[in-house]
Amino acid sequence: MSRVLVSFKTKVRKDEQQKNRQREQRLIRGKLDTRIACSMWLAAVWLCGGARRETIDAMNVNFAERAHNHNWKLDPIVRSLLDTDFYKLLMLQFIWKNFPQVHVSSETTNRTVSVRLAEQVPIVVLKEQMEHVRGLRFRKSELIWLAGNTFYGTRSIFEPAFLDWLEHDFRLSEYEVEERDGQLVLCFYGLWTEVTMWEVYGLALVSEMKTRAALGRLSELELDVLYARAKTKLWDKIEMLRRVPEVSISEFGTRRRHSFLWQEYVVEAMRAALGKSLSGTSNTYLAYKHDLEAMGTNAHELPMALAALADDDDELHASQYRVLELWQKSYGGELLIMLPDTFGTTQFLAGAPDWVADWTGQRCDSKDPFVAGDEYIRWLEGRGRDARKKRLIASDGLDVDEILRLHEYFNGRIRFSAGWGTLLTNDFRGCHPRGESDLDPISLVCKLMTVEGRPAVKLSDNMRKSTGPADEIARYRRVFGSVAVEGAMVVV
Repeated sequence: MSRVLVSFKTKVRKDEQQKNRQREQRLIRGKLDTRIACSMWLAAVWLCGGARRETIDAMNVNFAERAHNHNWKLDPIVRSLLDTDFYKLLMLQFIWKNFPQVHVSSETTNRTVSVRLAEQVPIVVLKEQMEHVRGLRFRKSELIWLAGNTFYGTRSIFEPAFLDWLEHDFRLSEYEVEERDGQLVLCFYGLWTEVTMWEVYGLALVSEMKTRAALGRLSELELDVLYARAKTKLWDKIEMLRRVPEVSISEFGTRRRHSFLWQEYVVEAMRAALGKSLSGTSNTYLAYKHDLEAMGTNAHELPMALAALADDDDELHASQYRVLELWQKSYGGELLIMLPDTFGTTQFLAGAPDWVADWTGQRCDSKDPFVAGDEYIRWLEGRGRDARKKRLIASDGLDVDEILRLHEYFNGRIRFSAGWGTLLTNDFRGCHPRGESDLDPISLVCKLMTVEGRPAVKLSDNMRKSTGPADEIARYRRVFGSVAVEGAMVVV
């Protein structure tokens, strides 16, 4: 009887071991399937793009394993002060030259209020990351690159005195991190030269910490599935663009990226597959590291600040053109791209001096880009300029379908290019292995709040993007003659 019982237990144990082996084999096959799919994807990139072997090697990152094995004390999100949008450096030099003693404050806002960031991102850990960024300094090799590289066909775009200041005197301002109604609010205050660079660093930190919190709730197998789906989704978008080789794309996705490593992967994949269709990247560090064109011009922060400094209504109205006068004293050529929607595009164009029409182009960031482009072309023709020689850049929440429609619509009428941001570097919608939405992108922004104690205002072509006190917004609308228009819902 005892021998029968032992034999039965042995059989049960062997059956259980066999089931365990089968279960392990299924897990391994699942991982292999995702990794084989990724390898096939990389091979396709190799074959279609003629990419260098080192490019493919750099792209072969095991995101799942890296996220699963995250057990180090501090994994820096921002590893270099160049890890920012190129236009921030252009604007920093502009501010350093023209407004070195002006004091400002800025703040982050999560416009996706349904996502309660304070419940996902620990303030203590966020401050550790911010202190790490404050301790960074520009490296010698980075400063040499800024000094000697050609940007938009121009060498020595950064003055020696400015680069010397970057090396010896640049620092980031003081800050506070608060919780308000379930949201994290990062507040920066000090000299404008110390505050302005926090914008992209702060947004990238919060965005990636949100990512890390979501990844921490997944198993290694689920992480494998997540990144396999995300890579497939990215490839599907790239495939659509490859069918239209004339399209011009710039990667604009630093501030709300999924992670630094994913952004780098996306940029390398696009360069390998799209070739010359990828004009460059706004991320200065990736341009420096991978020998790409650094892309970017200027942002709403400049006209907002000059408007706040105006002493009367006449100065306020003129400030939107005053900023262009100052800008063109430092930069020219492809860097003369105006951003007219800060206080309303229509009123800006109607009142613009004739010399503004000599600028190289326009970026539309809050109005329907089809409408904004047509309006700009009509305005140019009315000023006797050839629109076909001008540049139109669309950059507001674009994805591949709209980019291709815009390219087709404006082809032959104006030099169209797309600044593709969040929905390139952080589009994990529909990729979550449990069908959840905690890896979906959110609309996180950082805006100027005060300039020398005065409120800063942005009207925008979409009133959903307006910022500033209600009474000041009303005054600005009166001065600029700008009508409040409820535009599209803000996704990113």
